[in-house]
Amino acid sequence: MEPDQKPYVHGRSERESERLRYQASGLAAFLHRGTRYPSGSRVIEVGCGVGAQTVILLENSPGAEFTCVDVSAESLAAAKARVRTLGFPNVAFRRADIYDLPYLPGSYDHAFVCFLLEHLPDPVLALEKIRDVVRPGGTVTAIEGDHGSALFYPESRDARAVIGCLVDIQREMGGNALIGRELPHLFRDAGFIRIRVLPRPVFADGNIPRASEAVKNIFIAMIEGVKDEAFALGKVDKKTWERGIRDLYRTTEPGGSFCYTFFKAVGVRRKREE
Repeated sequence: MEPDQKPYVHGRSERESERLRYQASGLAAFLHRGTRYPSGSRVIEVGCGVGAQTVILLENSPGAEFTCVDVSAESLAAAKARVRTLGFPNVAFRRADIYDLPYLPGSYDHAFVCFLLEHLPDPVLALEKIRDVVRPGGTVTAIEGDHGSALFYPESRDARAVIGCLVDIQREMGGNALIGRELPHLFRDAGFIRIRVLPRPVFADGNIPRASEAVKNIFIAMIEGVKDEAFALGKVDKKTWERGIRDLYRTTEPGGSFCYTFFKAVGVRRKREE
């Protein structure tokens, strides 16, 4: 039975696909630091989307064998095309729902998920399902953001309001845009041991063009993506939205600054004797 495609707060437009690819490449060294899988190991990436993170995983662990799954047939097609164009041979793609993964227990040595749990109504159950397809002693790695961690100068009530639109809309869709801070208890509740959670703060100064461009193309673009939905739901009026977006862009100009924290969690599946 084909899995049902779940709503995605950011949409599935080409602009969103480009934002995801920019985000993955721009944050690759930062977020993927320490994530390397041994040659011959079997790794499953759950929620691969358009393959933005997939190509980084493949580059960093060229000897591992990857299986990448996603609920969206459209996203899988884009991921597969991108990976094939880059010439990576050691990866298979399959459409599947995270709550109903079509693999036997212990089929994989490791699992990787990135920016996925924030969109799910039951992240603990999702982690349990991922845990079950990983062998005892294997690892699960999850990377998530936390929009409540955004700090910026100049401070702006309107900028906070437009960020709040995304947080509210995502919550109403069953997700959690503040999930980064919850990774420790989510992994514990899902039964993992030897849990490590690493905060990865990023800082952009308006005087550093590359960092400022990243803020524009990743964070602000993500907020702008819910504009129509925010208006339709009456979350914000037009003037507040325009001032809020303007003030977010102001943080990328000389004299401005922007800080955001990602969280990376790694947990081990318990062996029977542990």
